[in-house]
Amino acid sequence: MQDHKQRFLFPDSDIRGERVQVESSITRIIEGHNYPLAVQGLIGEAVAAVALLASTLKFKGRLALQAQGHGPVSLLLAECTNEGELRALARHGEGGDWSQGDIRSLIGDGTMVITITPDQGRQYQGIVPLTGDSLAQCLEAYFRQSEQLPTRLWLASGNNRAAGLLLQRLPNQIAGSDANEQMWEHPEALAGTLTLEELLDLDDQTLLHRLFHETPPQLPDAQPLRFGCTCTRERNRNALLSLGSNELQTLLDEDGEVTLTCDFCRNQERFDAVDLAEMIRESN
Repeated sequence: MQDHKQRFLFPDSDIRGERVQVESSITRIIEGHNYPLAVQGLIGEAVAAVALLASTLKFKGRLALQAQGHGPVSLLLAECTNEGELRALARHGEGGDWSQGDIRSLIGDGTMVITITPDQGRQYQGIVPLTGDSLAQCLEAYFRQSEQLPTRLWLASGNNRAAGLLLQRLPNQIAGSDANEQMWEHPEALAGTLTLEELLDLDDQTLLHRLFHETPPQLPDAQPLRFGCTCTRERNRNALLSLGSNELQTLLDEDGEVTLTCDFCRNQERFDAVDLAEMIRESN
């Protein structure tokens, strides 16, 4: 299965949908991390979610989902660009109870932040409390509060795979208000019959036919998804420069070198004594 997202549109209505399947990206995201299985599942759901949400971007940029709380998982972060590049991470304590995989048990009371960062222009950020028992419910609450668009999400993750389905009722443009509301109720009810196994295992054509064969949606070309990290040697160098000359001098005197590891991709960049000396010179 190639990682991708598939948009679908219902003719003569203001209802749109999106279906996401990711596998190789999940494998790349969790490799090198000692994530418990419950945390892997939560990361998979978050990756599927940001891929679905990023489909709303009409510009070049990045959408990030961040959840923080006081549970065993203190931080969950997933990002997707308008070009379909995905990355994610989680921070968790040791020796926690990992028998429960829902967001309420793993993150606990906390907040969820959706950040949209255009390559050009102002950043947008929406913050809502974690009010649901699942990530999908929390995101639906976000849309009710921040976007005021009727939105339903279904997310599934397991065995290094993740999938998601989104239905959204857009502002009335094609159909009138009453007709649009009636049209919304039907696909929403049909999608509610979907099982997590079907969401994970069925291909797009089979799944959409299973749900909407009475009113077949239109399917534009699918968009590929892939793992992508923004870390570079230059970014790491700038991070070191931001420490200032005194801290850099301490690193040079005590260790003679420094190695930075990216939290997302686990890539390592080594800066030796010559590199540190040059950065100290620049900082003075």
